Amino acid sequence: MSKEITISEAQKLVDEWIKTVGVRYFNELTNTAILMEEVGELARIMARKYGEQSFKESDNEVNMADEMADVLWVLMCLANQTGVDLTDALQKNFEKKNIRDKDRHKENKKLF
Repeated sequence: MSKEITISEAQKLVDEWIKTVGVRYFNELTNTAILMEEVGELARIMARKYGEQSFKESDNEVNMADEMADVLWVLMCLANQTGVDLTDALQKNFEKKNIRDKDRHKENKKLF
């Protein structure tokens, strides 16, 4: 895949892949557990690269971008399964944050 894709297109591509190559979706609870597993794998990389933990020999082959993509993939599976349009959800989330947090971070002295 060389062209940029939208979130909506990505959700459709994940759905097509699951229904053809993947046969079917795992159930929602299984996919939630898989999502937590993938987030944990990303957290492990972050703790070693940016935190205070040192890398182990087994960490040499890890790819942070790939782990982030795994998280996104499973999140899209869950969105597809539960009828969530992630494009719409993200737009509404921006609206919420722009209202709720309009001045909050500018007034947070801890950030300066």
